[in-house]
Amino acid sequence: MYDVAVIGAGPYGLSIAAHAAAAGMSLKIFGRTMASWRDHMPEGMFLKSEPWSSNLSDPSGAHTLRDFSEEHGFEAVHGSPLPIAAFTEYGMWFAEHAVPGVDERTVTLVAPDGEGFRVRTADGASVRARTVVLAVGVMPFVNIPEQLAGLPARYVSHSSGHRDLSGFRGQDVTVVGAGQAALETATLLAEQGARPRLVARRERLNWNTPPEPLRRGLVRSLRTPHSGLGTGWTSWVWSETPWAVRRLPASAREHIARTALGPAGAWWLRERYERRVPALLGHGLRGAEIRDGRALLTLTAPDGSTTAVDGDHVVAATGFTPDLDRLGLLDASLRRAVVTVGTGRAPELTAGFESSCPGLFFAGLLAAPTFGPSMRFVHGATFTAHRLVAGVRRRLSGSPVVRLPRPAEPVPGASSAQPARDR
Repeated sequence: MYDVAVIGAGPYGLSIAAHAAAAGMSLKIFGRTMASWRDHMPEGMFLKSEPWSSNLSDPSGAHTLRDFSEEHGFEAVHGSPLPIAAFTEYGMWFAEHAVPGVDERTVTLVAPDGEGFRVRTADGASVRARTVVLAVGVMPFVNIPEQLAGLPARYVSHSSGHRDLSGFRGQDVTVVGAGQAALETATLLAEQGARPRLVARRERLNWNTPPEPLRRGLVRSLRTPHSGLGTGWTSWVWSETPWAVRRLPASAREHIARTALGPAGAWWLRERYERRVPALLGHGLRGAEIRDGRALLTLTAPDGSTTAVDGDHVVAATGFTPDLDRLGLLDASLRRAVVTVGTGRAPELTAGFESSCPGLFFAGLLAAPTFGPSMRFVHGATFTAHRLVAGVRRRLSGSPVVRLPRPAEPVPGASSAQPARDR
């Protein structure tokens, strides 16, 4: 039986695995390495965060993005946007150097099993672990507005569903949203020869300003401190004190996770976007249908009137919703047993990222309603890896035996007489 099984091999899963391995734990990590970055972001995208705030975490600090860039002969510097492809390669390099071999099989079930858990993969194999960390990224939590959800897949998709946008060349594409994903997707569509249009409920677009120099005078630094999530005291609090966010009432944490660091475009994208993409701002989705082979959207204008736009395809750049019910790989008995934050469907977590089911830990987006918006960004992986692995060590080192819920379905390979052998 492993000490810990980590499900997910993105920035959070890799950082947690690096810390767990360094702590001497027996470890199994599952997932396609950097899958969201490799498979779900269009070519030509750039990292919005600064390179120095986009490090994966290992205890030695020897595998930073700067280390990777110097080894591979390119610059990763403040104020210069980094291609997503370069960051993805960095994650692959980190996995190779700081993490014991990643098992790229897909996990299909995590279920209670005696005093631990059984993790089943798509090929029917299974392993047992005393603790499990779910660092599954954002893809299980894709959010498509209900007005669009009923359209056939050929007419509507989520922005995360595209690696290559060239197939839309010559087509009319409506992009719904006002954040970086919407603005950059629309811009890339235009640059690939499509005819994009942006539709957003917001009456104006927000754009980040160019970053201030890292070296500044003392007064200026105190007025607007740098942080991993941007410049200013509000960003600094969300970035550097997730532990303090956790101490707030649940309703406040839910509101912060939902609204803090809202939709905004990167400063370096603005000129490219404004030269190429028309927009209908202040227009909310009212309905959608397919008419004459086109996706027809009915919109509510700022004055309450309705208007309609049609196109060949709709891309919903509408983010992700942390919701345990969407985590199909988690056994139903565990989903029901996990205490959630306030009125939402994200797990309430301890200071060590442990849920109300002993030994079951969560990282990334599902932790945002507990620890705040930093959990939505790569920068949050460092805080998470330190605290979560400490929580796993506490669970392994002498906590009393606890009973987990019975699995909602039989776990293939298990026997009441003798457990199946771990692979």
